[in-house]
Amino acid sequence: MTLARYTLPDRAAQGAIGLALAALVAGGWLAIHFYAMFVFELTWANLPFALVLAVVQCWLSVGVFIVCHDAMHGSLAPSRPKLNTAIGTVLSFLYAGFTYTRLRDAHHAHHRMAGHEGDPDFDENNPADFFRWYATFFRRYFGWQSLVFVHAVVGLYWLVLGVPMVQIVVLYGAPALLSSLQLFYFGTWRPHHHSTDAPFVDRHNARTNDYGTLASLASCFHFGYHLEHHRRPDVPWWALPGAKRAGVGLVEQDNREATAS
Repeated sequence: MTLARYTLPDRAAQGAIGLALAALVAGGWLAIHFYAMFVFELTWANLPFALVLAVVQCWLSVGVFIVCHDAMHGSLAPSRPKLNTAIGTVLSFLYAGFTYTRLRDAHHAHHRMAGHEGDPDFDENNPADFFRWYATFFRRYFGWQSLVFVHAVVGLYWLVLGVPMVQIVVLYGAPALLSSLQLFYFGTWRPHHHSTDAPFVDRHNARTNDYGTLASLASCFHFGYHLEHHRRPDVPWWALPGAKRAGVGLVEQDNREATAS
């Protein structure tokens, strides 16, 4: 059986949809951040509302990274590589002080060597150990530049602008850290960990989840449809449910996947 075909909208429509959704995700993320740091005043009485804000901000943080991920593949704004790079550069830096080009190169290396030694997203020494693999993942991506960035932001907010430390921890630190855990669990661990119960079906060493569309969106902006992503990396996050319905990730298909990247 040949690989199922999935047709994306034309490039102009894809770019318009992708940029509009990116503006909603990044705009919401920035709006909540500034509200949480400079308008909201955390008290015991409004702690439940603060926790709701933190959960939403964690989810939007995941979305911001997924937007950057689409930029890495050129699927955010097709035919506009400079715009992809500009958006990815700004958002990845705001997310955690990341260098976009370094992230992009590492991610493309992951696609080339998925699940093998040399894959920066894979821990070949602990392919079935969640906690050790997450520690490796965190150490590889959150290097000195990220630590300097986060400490500088926290220092500015706390020491210069007078934002209470507990408010910074609850509404900035916790959502950022938890979003990295969410991204790792749904976008790296579940698709790529070694399991005798769910063997890999092709060279991508990836599996896809069986979540419905809403659960998939809530968990990781459809990044759990991961075999579909590896077989069709040109498909943006918001179109992955369509790729799944089209059968791009079906096990019984052969390995003659599209080579778009």
